[in-house]
Amino acid sequence: MELTTARLRLDALRRDDAAALFAYRADPAVSRYQGWRPASLDEAAQFIERQQATAFGVSGNWCQLALRLRDTGALIGDLGLHFVDADTVEFGITLSPAHQGRGLAAEAVRAALALVFDALKRHRIYASVDPRNLACVRLLERLRLRKEAHFRESWRDGDGWADDAIYAMLAGEWGTRD
Repeated sequence: MELTTARLRLDALRRDDAAALFAYRADPAVSRYQGWRPASLDEAAQFIERQQATAFGVSGNWCQLALRLRDTGALIGDLGLHFVDADTVEFGITLSPAHQGRGLAAEAVRAALALVFDALKRHRIYASVDPRNLACVRLLERLRLRKEAHFRESWRDGDGWADDAIYAMLAGEWGTRD
């Protein structure tokens, strides 16, 4: 699976991505709102190895795509697609701090939306986000995902509890975009 945009290439994670993946995923500023933070370079490498054996588009599978700069191939983030069932996909995005604030996340998510709705013909896509992650909330709203739910203290965050917000889009809504 490979997607290209004006500035990005989304493709499979490779073994030689482990150091870059570990560098940004282990960064406390990045992992603060993430469900997974690798404890070591070895754990990041094992994650990539498991991803290489994961079938894309199969119900139940999480498939993590590498986000690479199109001109250099440098790994700058990743975008996960969870194929919940035959109709629904969950997604999440992680971007290295050095590449945030330049519209790259929006570019990657738009490519994922086109893949899910136009190519894979799925009915619904959604993202689960910590509502304190204001940059992600703004991204989802800018891309016209609709806030469907806000669950109070619904997941454990270290020693405390955190809220969870669900943003979603239906295939018919994607088709009516500007």
